[in-house]
Amino acid sequence: MSERKRLHPIAAIWNFLKQLKGMIFPLLVLLVGSNGIQSYWDYFPMGITVISIVFALAAGIIKWRRFTYRLEDGELRIEYGLFVKKKRFIPFDRIQSFHFSQSILHRPFGLTRVEVETAGSTDNRKSEAELTAIYKHDAEWLEQTIRNSKKSQSMILESSLEDDQKTSAEAFIYKVAPRELLLMATTSGGIGVVLSGVFALWTQFDEYIPYQEIFDEMGKLVHNSIILISAAIFIGFFLVWLISIFITMLKYGNFTVRKDNDDIIITRGLVERKQITIPMKRVQAVRVAENILRQPFGFATVHLISAGGSVFQKESAAVMVLPIIKKKRIPEIMNNLLPDFGTEPEFARPPRRSLLRYVIIGEWKALIAAGALTWFLWPWGSLACILPLLAFVLAWSKYKAAGWAIDGHRLALQYRSIGKNTFFMNKNRIQSMQTKQSWFQQKNELETIKATVKSGEAGRRVTVKYIESKDASHIYEWFTPAASQASLKKVES
Repeated sequence: MSERKRLHPIAAIWNFLKQLKGMIFPLLVLLVGSNGIQSYWDYFPMGITVISIVFALAAGIIKWRRFTYRLEDGELRIEYGLFVKKKRFIPFDRIQSFHFSQSILHRPFGLTRVEVETAGSTDNRKSEAELTAIYKHDAEWLEQTIRNSKKSQSMILESSLEDDQKTSAEAFIYKVAPRELLLMATTSGGIGVVLSGVFALWTQFDEYIPYQEIFDEMGKLVHNSIILISAAIFIGFFLVWLISIFITMLKYGNFTVRKDNDDIIITRGLVERKQITIPMKRVQAVRVAENILRQPFGFATVHLISAGGSVFQKESAAVMVLPIIKKKRIPEIMNNLLPDFGTEPEFARPPRRSLLRYVIIGEWKALIAAGALTWFLWPWGSLACILPLLAFVLAWSKYKAAGWAIDGHRLALQYRSIGKNTFFMNKNRIQSMQTKQSWFQQKNELETIKATVKSGEAGRRVTVKYIESKDASHIYEWFTPAASQASLKKVES
């Protein structure tokens, strides 16, 4: 159907940088650990470094030269390999979606990276196939040709692509406004990611930087100066917070959602542009998340739970479709995206007697933690006495947030961990329904309900605790046909 094609030569540089990234820390340790040039043997670390870099560059060029792809006989055929030539044939029917991304290496040349996601991937750690650098128009042609072939069960000539694109029913759905993006960045919680990155770099060089001596000198300067120490810590966290805001805005800038026939297309990124395509038939559930910083302002985040992805590809299994939006606007936008989304239902809440269960579960853990910290870290550990109070507030919040609702063919479950989560799932998308009832719950006529939808390899389970037993029975009657209710799996513990 098409001739063999190679990736753009920039792919050789991409391969080189990818290999160099894996060698950077060992090479730095080798160079830093040397004690200067005192004999011929002292040139050994430098020689190893140069040879490693040359080898990585040569390997990158060879990989690029040996990598080809083409469309033939209803398959995407890829040949590759550094020393041993390998072949991978992917039937069009198995291809579920394409994900596009553009880094700073791609954009000046009009290139994009293409990840091909399939049903039943042979490797859960990565996509079934990856084209690291091809022209954007080639990537669009590849996606459109395979899509048309799957729809018509026949090969579409390259000359007919332009006409097909004109008849596509693409519609703009949503774009994040600049002020919403700023609010998202300031409340994203990305500070934890930045701190973990700083800590990782810190541990890589702790053998070569005299941290202890630095801390000793700083200790002499700030001796008995609690105010100075507090100010330094505040300034440090403030700078890290600013960095996290900057990173979030780069990652989610120009966030746009479009709908093209039966596909949802999401594009985002200022420096590295990404495009994710989600077939509507793979959407299993919708998750509305309200974190503790955004909920007071009436903002939420919406995710689509997809049947794709894996344990190692979480972005494919749960895709953010509305990064930040007023909660009252969600039904309006989501009904344009998914016509059967419906409206916000009225939730049934757990009975008041279930509050004791929420409090007991949270309090005993907090009491043990507070007691241990007070005992081992006295007197500062006594500050942990506030933990039981915080645990009570969280338990009350979990009790108030829990709920369920049935609206025709749709089930909605609501719960809180730290943030509040609401899941909407259609009856035909639910893989299994389960309850758990302990001896204490049985005495109080309470049950915990669990619903699972397909997501990645393991599925996504949603749990609402301590609802009325009669409510759990009602949900079973709705979910399970009367003829098979006897075989419904019910767990008691």
